[in-house]
Amino acid sequence: MAPSLEISIPTTTTSTTNPPYTIYNITLRLPLRSFALSKRYSDFTTFHATLTTQTTAPPPRPLPPKSWLKNTVSNTDLRESRRMGLESYLRAINESDDPQWRNSPAWRAFLNLPSLGNSSANNENGAGSGFSATSARLHAAATGPGLLAGSEPITDPTLWLDCYRDMKAQLHDARLHLTRRDQETTPQRQHESSARAKSALVRAGTLITALEEGLSKRLSETTSNSDGRGSSGMGSLGEGEIRRRKDLLINARKERDGLEDLLNAMAAKSRVDSAVASIQDKQALVGSTSGGPRKPTKSGRVLGKETERTRELDNQGVLQLQRDTMEQQDLSVGELLKIVRRQKELGIQINEELEIQNELLRLVDEDTDRVEKKVEIGKRRLGKIS
Repeated sequence: MAPSLEISIPTTTTSTTNPPYTIYNITLRLPLRSFALSKRYSDFTTFHATLTTQTTAPPPRPLPPKSWLKNTVSNTDLRESRRMGLESYLRAINESDDPQWRNSPAWRAFLNLPSLGNSSANNENGAGSGFSATSARLHAAATGPGLLAGSEPITDPTLWLDCYRDMKAQLHDARLHLTRRDQETTPQRQHESSARAKSALVRAGTLITALEEGLSKRLSETTSNSDGRGSSGMGSLGEGEIRRRKDLLINARKERDGLEDLLNAMAAKSRVDSAVASIQDKQALVGSTSGGPRKPTKSGRVLGKETERTRELDNQGVLQLQRDTMEQQDLSVGELLKIVRRQKELGIQINEELEIQNELLRLVDEDTDRVEKKVEIGKRRLGKIS
């Protein structure tokens, strides 16, 4: 069964490298979220070769050929033709009735999709080419609404990592929506961005809870089963790996809480701005008895002037970020000082080498003068003899 996935290549860009090359922007649309990838033509050729090797069969549509006489950077017609050809190439694989290309690791790695795992168990049980239980859960975690995490703890190690990646993607989407909300000028669009950010944060929170419960459940089962029967699932992971995953969840929950606090702060600021606007409108209509309306005093940091690094930090965090930046600048200055000193030493050595070379050239010049004088003496003697 083909995954619920829509693929398109709507635009192309040109890299800033020297020499420049064409970048194809791939858009992937899942049922509840979308994301984009950037690939160049050489990535497609590598993917095509790997896909053909893994499936031992060419894809349903051939890859657009490489042109040796034209360049897609300077030729817009060739660039557009190749964009359409690459889009048709990906769609043919995605919409094919034969799932062997979509089930290959090369396809899922090329599009950053979760791996399907090993389906050999299904083949032994007579399930044919159907997904295994783990594969189905991975697919549900990637394309479903995310309620899988709320139904039961995630204890499968591979599914745990895929759900963690999905959770990080939700946090990234929430951050993008908050940035767009801060840049929007109309209340309706601000509300839409806030709603999308809130939805992503809710899904991320549900996944974090399920991931934490999965770690706790497997850790307790491993502790209780001292005879080694708890070696499946998370029990197959070492204590160091479980500790690392716990640290990842702690950082993810901090990031999620920070984004939620930022969303609440933006909502509170919008309410205050609306209230201030209403007071000003009222005073402008009926006038002020105290000699004019009093302007509200500004306090705190202005969100419109925030950056991506400072947006979710409090004042103490911004101060610590400034200190870290200054320390990094000091380290950079130290490294620059070492480079300058090294250049000075090289300059001194080059000067010494030049002085030696000048002395050798002077000795060669003196020898040349002596030889020239001897040649003149020999010529005069030959003249006397003749």
